[in-house]
Amino acid sequence: MNRQTKTHGLTQAATPVGTHEGYMPGFANDFETEALPGALPQGMNSPQKCNYGLYGEQLSGTAFTANPPERTWTYRIRPSVKHSARYKKVDLPHWKSAPNVDPDVISLGQYRWDPVPHSEQNLTWLTGMHTMTTAGDVNTQVGMASHIYLVTASMEDAYFFSADSELLVVPQEGRLRFCTELGIIDVEPKEIAIIPRGLVYRVEVLEGPCRGFVCENYGQKFELPGRGPIGANCLANPRDFKAPVAAFEDRETPSTLTIKWCGQFHETEIPQSPLDVVAWHGNYAPYKYDLRNYCPVGAILFDHPDPSIFTVLTAPSGVPGTANIDFVLFRERWMVAEDTFRPPWYHKNIMSELMGNIYGQYDAKPQGFVPGGMSLHNMMLPHGPDRDAFEKASNANLGPDKLDNTMSFMFETRFPQHLTAFAANDAPLQDDYIDCWDSLEKKFDGTPGRK
Repeated sequence: MNRQTKTHGLTQAATPVGTHEGYMPGFANDFETEALPGALPQGMNSPQKCNYGLYGEQLSGTAFTANPPERTWTYRIRPSVKHSARYKKVDLPHWKSAPNVDPDVISLGQYRWDPVPHSEQNLTWLTGMHTMTTAGDVNTQVGMASHIYLVTASMEDAYFFSADSELLVVPQEGRLRFCTELGIIDVEPKEIAIIPRGLVYRVEVLEGPCRGFVCENYGQKFELPGRGPIGANCLANPRDFKAPVAAFEDRETPSTLTIKWCGQFHETEIPQSPLDVVAWHGNYAPYKYDLRNYCPVGAILFDHPDPSIFTVLTAPSGVPGTANIDFVLFRERWMVAEDTFRPPWYHKNIMSELMGNIYGQYDAKPQGFVPGGMSLHNMMLPHGPDRDAFEKASNANLGPDKLDNTMSFMFETRFPQHLTAFAANDAPLQDDYIDCWDSLEKKFDGTPGRK
């Protein structure tokens, strides 16, 4: 709790610290923060000389003429060109980028995987990233990739950034710390983190082993969905997103910086830490968000709404109303609709749906879709409840029912998702998943009025 002072009869916070220590609330806000007093210039962006001998530098997440522009001004110990030297290619064989169409892999199908098991190897954020699917084209900046991360070791004197994409991180097990140029973000299961394109960071293990899901967004950055008739409240509220306060390293230690650029990885050696931003202001920043703050809305009389009603974040495409990626959350909620088949109905969809289970049981698939597991239903392939879920939902007594202890999500994209060789051959694929619909019965009866 903040200390308080009284001035002119008003009780006022004595410090500008927010209600969550180390973080500033709001989505796409224009933040300002400094780790040393007076490090942040006031009233201008680029003074002739910055305090403390700092260098002013801008990080742009959009073209200069975008409206609104997304950019952050940083004030750092060295300009970024001092953290960039000659590059050499390095191989991260499990991290793939689109287009990645393996001629020996069939992506056409309904697929489901058990959790990818942890390895006995020491795996960092880079070496522990395993791509499951790719979609679109990283070179034209459309589409996405989905990954599983298995992390047991912290990055030591090693740093990374992606010129290709922003990353949406969904932990399922363990706790991670993202030490970024703009501050520190700690994440654990039931939280997510968004790491912007171009931002340098190091990932540390706070509690391991760590496993989770990553959506690598090649296209326009994630934003909050338009609420339309819903209005100003519910779904993901902007105040619940947290950006970090400024934090910096002043370390003269030989380090490596790895860059992902057009699907390839390059490494350069530098003599110091690149996390040397002492102050910054702007609207291009990393975030964390607690999924337990997501307030779902749904049908309160009849019918089952489209899953888009559960969208947390969306990355738009060039086609209005059609997302490059939607991040959709299925969490605890009340089911109250009358005379309604309450689970998701059978459907085919132009969007390709990759789901992951964070914890609990998903209502349309009570068996087989376990925490840490994934499923893929590609574009225009039919899917829906298995027989047991159908029979239960068709014959249930439809009183108010709490769908409890459940949290799953979906990375949904307008592009077909292609399986990697790892997903097809090495990840624990459930070969019998397609059989879950075999026992669905023909119930047709031509008798008029019969249900």
